Amino acid sequence: MVVDRWCRGAVVAVLLAGALGFAGSPPAVAGGTDPAGPTGGPCAYTPTPEEPAARPVPLPPDPRRTPSRGHVSVLLHTNLGPIPLVLDRAAAPCTVQSFVHLVRHRFYDRTICHRLTAYPTLLVLQCGDPSGTGEGGPGYRYRDELPTGLPPAPTDPTGARRVYARGVLAMANAGPDTNGSQFFLVYGDSALRPNYSIFGGVTPAGLRTVDRVAAGGVTPTEEDPAPLDGPPARRTEIRTARVCF
Repeated sequence: MVVDRWCRGAVVAVLLAGALGFAGSPPAVAGGTDPAGPTGGPCAYTPTPEEPAARPVPLPPDPRRTPSRGHVSVLLHTNLGPIPLVLDRAAAPCTVQSFVHLVRHRFYDRTICHRLTAYPTLLVLQCGDPSGTGEGGPGYRYRDELPTGLPPAPTDPTGARRVYARGVLAMANAGPDTNGSQFFLVYGDSALRPNYSIFGGVTPAGLRTVDRVAAGGVTPTEEDPAPLDGPPARRTEIRTARVCF
């Protein structure tokens, strides 16, 4: 099967993952869980009843010692080709724990990548919302695990923005500590405030698929025949998402 073949290939990507330069630190140890509220471990996954899940899913496991070493390979099998990902537990342990949980519960299956940006300083493809609107999530949120040591963006004279390099995999959010299920793939060096948790990277094979999406541009509208932000003109559907190992 195609999925199995690409999962086998992802083993090589994991061995090379150290070259991607991810940074981060493990969370502090904590204990216990309260099913009626936030989980009691270090990740403190918090239900958001005011923003119910776009697709039913339980809260992720939150062990006292969240795995904070090693890599996990995930394959997004899309209608336009495979997007293998390498998740870095050391960079963002709670984020990886949540992402793997959502993949294993088939949360991302049969979803679309709903947003493509094509600004010179922001080149990303955003996915992870089963509603396809950009408003949906998993019914919980959790804290940021922000990157450190990113180089300043040369396009920002204030020094506030940093380079999220081509190939970075990061969480989208609606403000501090609002991570859920939406994530973005960086297909060209982008200038962003370092407010988005980096939790892995996209392999070269995955970037080739994302480049095909980007080459199609953003869907035009009557108001804007050449938009730089919006749904990708080449509809991109995640047919399945699977943890390879």
